[in-house]
Amino acid sequence: MSVFDDREKGFEAQFARDQEVQFRITARRNRLVGEWAAARMGLTPEETDAYAKAVVQADFEEAGDEDVIRKLAGDLTAAGVEISDAEIREALGDKAVEARRQFMDKL
Repeated sequence: MSVFDDREKGFEAQFARDQEVQFRITARRNRLVGEWAAARMGLTPEETDAYAKAVVQADFEEAGDEDVIRKLAGDLTAAGVEISDAEIREALGDKAVEARRQFMDKL
């Protein structure tokens, strides 16, 4: 049975590593999309950094991307930037690709 136990432990460890990698990529994506939105709102570098961190934090409200999309849409609209959910979703997709590339470049 130890062979099966070892395999199970190996699969569990791989799953944990995969989840951590996905978490880091998603957090990086959210930071990048926060920086993108901050640029659209004309924020200063200090405000941009704080805003990007707030977008990362917003992702912890609920599962999925809807909490991030809601935050971005609300903040951009409040800043007078006209933007659709489709544009925000496109930016999320673009930044996800960039975040994954940046993560892989670090390896």
